[in-house]
Amino acid sequence: MFADERRQRILELVRANGAVSLRELARVVDSSEVTVRRDLRLLESQGLLDRRHGGAVSTGGLSHEPTYSEKSGVAAREKTAIGALAAGLVEEGDAICVGAGTTTQAFARHLLSFRELTVVTNSVLVAQELARSRTIEVVMTGGTLRGSIYALVGSVAEQALSGMRVRRTFMSGNGLTLERGLSTPNLVVAGVDRALAAAAEEIVVLADHTKIGLETMAQTVPAEQIGRLVTSDRSSAPAIGQFRAVGVEVLVAECTDEDD
Repeated sequence: MFADERRQRILELVRANGAVSLRELARVVDSSEVTVRRDLRLLESQGLLDRRHGGAVSTGGLSHEPTYSEKSGVAAREKTAIGALAAGLVEEGDAICVGAGTTTQAFARHLLSFRELTVVTNSVLVAQELARSRTIEVVMTGGTLRGSIYALVGSVAEQALSGMRVRRTFMSGNGLTLERGLSTPNLVVAGVDRALAAAAEEIVVLADHTKIGLETMAQTVPAEQIGRLVTSDRSSAPAIGQFRAVGVEVLVAECTDEDD
């Protein structure tokens, strides 16, 4: 791959995902991290992206929020594997919360075999997946529709969650680091995510490898409050080890190689 072609591919990846780790960029363009780091420095000097520790974000920085269409094709098989493993944490008769996102949508598909389950969600996509079941009770929060990610947000959604208590909340985000925990680029989305987290006895974070090591603007769940992290074997072993070292139980799904 020629240098110009490689840099164009890097730029496309960052713009499509909002944020991409250095490791993932190097893998996709089949170059060393040293080479990609040099490319990022050049692209930043041209005002085309912003470098961050461990990767890059699209211009506009930590507040860029990728749309559903931008995220839906990224790490799709990995999200399916994560969703399947996370579904093993759910038991018959449970009441759970499920947040918005393409990874939680994949998780919802693996709940359809349950005979007795109550799911509270602010995600239109999660509700749509579960609508096919006659045995799962789906409770939607209400709120203002954020069409770019098919999620209900705002004070109505937060108030609906404030009086609830469930066994577990399954949620995702746009970035996950040990220092800042789970984060999202949008303050309104962050408010509902915090309410989802507060409603649960345990917080389960679902995160593919493209999210780990990245930070976005608004923190939703500090790392020390995460009970379990469900990721895949494509995530970096050192990052997984860091979370385990602070007491987070990490479940790793096996995932076949895929092109993002």
